Amino acid sequence: MNWELFVLILYFVAMLGIGVFFFFRSKSVSDKDYFLGGKSMGPWVTAMSAQASDMSAWLLMGLPGSILAFGLGQVWIGIGLAIGTALNWILVARRLRRFSEAADDAITLPQYLSNRFKTKSKALQVTCAIVFLVCFTLYVASAFVAGTGVFTSLFDIKDNVAMLIFAAILIVYTFLGGFKAVCWTDFFQGLLMLGAVLAVPIIIVATKDLDTSVLNNTVTSAKGTEFNFVGSVFGAPANEIANGLAWGLGYFGMPHILVRFMAIKKPSMVKKSAIVAITWVVLALAAVVLIAVFGRMLIGEALLVGENQSLVFVAFARDLFPAAIAGVLLSAIIAASMSTADSQLLVASSSFTSDIYKPLIRKKASDKETLWVGRVVVLVIAVIAYFIASSKGKGAQTIMNLVENAWAGFGSAFGSVVILSLFWRRFTYKGALAGVIAGALTDVLWLIFLSGPTGIYELIPGFAVSMLAAVVVTLLDKAPSKEITDIYDKATAPSEDD
Repeated sequence: MNWELFVLILYFVAMLGIGVFFFFRSKSVSDKDYFLGGKSMGPWVTAMSAQASDMSAWLLMGLPGSILAFGLGQVWIGIGLAIGTALNWILVARRLRRFSEAADDAITLPQYLSNRFKTKSKALQVTCAIVFLVCFTLYVASAFVAGTGVFTSLFDIKDNVAMLIFAAILIVYTFLGGFKAVCWTDFFQGLLMLGAVLAVPIIIVATKDLDTSVLNNTVTSAKGTEFNFVGSVFGAPANEIANGLAWGLGYFGMPHILVRFMAIKKPSMVKKSAIVAITWVVLALAAVVLIAVFGRMLIGEALLVGENQSLVFVAFARDLFPAAIAGVLLSAIIAASMSTADSQLLVASSSFTSDIYKPLIRKKASDKETLWVGRVVVLVIAVIAYFIASSKGKGAQTIMNLVENAWAGFGSAFGSVVILSLFWRRFTYKGALAGVIAGALTDVLWLIFLSGPTGIYELIPGFAVSMLAAVVVTLLDKAPSKEITDIYDKATAPSEDD
């Protein structure tokens, strides 16, 4: 009996069960319940779902594979992500929860940015929603590709069959259960991911003879260049260190993470969530670095010869554990892909229904109608993403390259605007609109013309230009009305919940 496959089937049944449970439990559900869980999520679920939706299969395959192949210099990306995670929870989470409620109980990030300035213009809201739809459709497509890759690397199964299975399960529980189902599945998937990455290095230390001298030797990278594995941490070029740390800036503009802050039951719960989330990300990233280091020491050459460095976690799971337990650990990779895709699928759907359909197409749409339109959009986006992911040739590769830069796009367009909206009372709608447009344009133009020659990650200039444009336009604009500053004062006033 194939115990790995058996465990994966049990895992999928559990995920589907959560979606069905919330579908039948919520007999009279509104769009706020479906897209934001009625703002009733507890601190543990909020924290774990935020981190699970953040870290995709990249955590278990991309990062350790990159470190194994190119050295510990790649750790700077992990350091940047850890710092960004901490700052996002400490600086943004609680204030965004309070501001979103003060801004007419907004349920999406575009809706919040519009309500924050009491504007009747839908320009910013619709622009943001369109960006979300395009980028998140591509993100979901990349998750389909990642999930399919895991299936086909583990089992003798065709690509199209693997992708259909992965997509069907993801669609069903997101379609039926909405935000609560996504958060609860992400909660369990977050626990699974953390347990998996911690188990592997612990067992390696307990059972393997480790020769650390290997790390001091000059090694050959996946590109054929020679370098010192350990020395590449501080020996990395300054721009690579800066680029790695800059990844943290992206968190301030990530809609699928920020929406978790808006959904927590009480602002006072954010502190506990922050502790859980920061602890999770530090432990997970540290464990992944150890897996890569041990991989270089024990099986690095064998993996690099076949260009299979991304499978270092898979190789250890199968080598160190019985088949049934290995199946659990390998399920973590699937969990990483699904926990990211489901969140992005739901955020894209909510942006369409709340920021385009209801305000522009059907202004008098009932909650029930909006809810079912949202479910249909989940299905439509998933179907489009499926065909994108299953396409062959250069087109699919181009799309995947775009997905890799979406993090910078979101961070450049929305990061500085979100921060200013939460901390600057004088901030205006025109300043926010200028910041979003300037950041997005800079990101795209830098990526096309200057990223290669300079070696600088486009998020750095994109974020900086967005911040500058937002501040300058705001200072040139007239001061916001009392109605707008009252929102700021209400959100920042002392509360019984503090």
